[in-house]
Amino acid sequence: MVQRVRTRGLIRALGSVGVLSALALLSHGCAAARSETPPAAAPAAVPAAAPAPRADSAHVRTGVSMRRVNFYVDSEVVLHIHHLDGTMRSKEGGPIIFDDKSSFIITIDTAEVGMTGADLSALLNKYVFGYEGSPLSHLHLRTEGDHVVQTGRMHKLATIPFEITATMDVTPEGLIRIHPTKTKIMGVNGAKLMKFLGLTLEKLLDLKGATGASVHGNDILLDPAKILPPPTIEGRVVSVRVDGNEVVQAFGKTEPHAPVQALVPPDTTVKNYMYYKGGTLRFGRLLMLDAEMQITDLDPEEVFRFDLSRYNAQLVAGYERTLADGGLEVWMRDVDKLSSGAAVAAKPALPH
Repeated sequence: MVQRVRTRGLIRALGSVGVLSALALLSHGCAAARSETPPAAAPAAVPAAAPAPRADSAHVRTGVSMRRVNFYVDSEVVLHIHHLDGTMRSKEGGPIIFDDKSSFIITIDTAEVGMTGADLSALLNKYVFGYEGSPLSHLHLRTEGDHVVQTGRMHKLATIPFEITATMDVTPEGLIRIHPTKTKIMGVNGAKLMKFLGLTLEKLLDLKGATGASVHGNDILLDPAKILPPPTIEGRVVSVRVDGNEVVQAFGKTEPHAPVQALVPPDTTVKNYMYYKGGTLRFGRLLMLDAEMQITDLDPEEVFRFDLSRYNAQLVAGYERTLADGGLEVWMRDVDKLSSGAAVAAKPALPH
């Protein structure tokens, strides 16, 4: 895992202090010399030159690119990132603080992100419908062909087991729509029963307390920007599909004519990585100005499994090196391979 950080912004700042000190000494010396010579006519005042503008690195967005990364937003909820390109920014306008995942936003330009049935089940139970008085509980979702099958318990006067087989698509507003094609309630044909009783899921379910979920007719709608725990993720879902054991969301830019310039990492030979460029990043005691950091795992043949809540343990179990231009390359151990007594990885021969 490669972590690469530019510190030229800090060097420029320190360099400026030295230049200002030298100018101050020179000015003091000139003033002393003038005091020993006869006064001369005062020259015409010359306005001071305005300092050259310089971008504040702490307020610059950081470009982000990910390839083949299992990004843990929870110990049970994993985003299987096939590819992602976008930016990151602090909610407060300062540096991006990795140690506080609630403090920054990831804005996706383009991406494909999958979630397994287990990931979606944990997400629905813990975050979307995990509140007191929720009408749904014990939810379990699995993929079946090009459909999803969801089982659970509905609480309406009594506890009612149900099973819904559904297709998934995206609304014009960018919401994920779960559209039932077959419904079983207590083991019987729920669609016929609901039609006979003149009921819809909208009449049966009160989802006012749900996070990022609503119901319209018999369709359940999920807002991708609201259903996930931190960090906050922005982006427009343009399509969704079932692919094997994953539900894959494709993200695209809101402005279709705006070009997306993918970041090119320093090491293009690795298959799975996270790459950050620009702005200011802070993690632990390290503050990176004009940052550039590429991160990958110690086993390049496997997908990189990264948990932002445990990144420091992953880093301690790996290693890093500083490059001649001030950047860093960092290799981390996959989060599921960590142990309390995990030894620091041996450094392989590095390329010249």
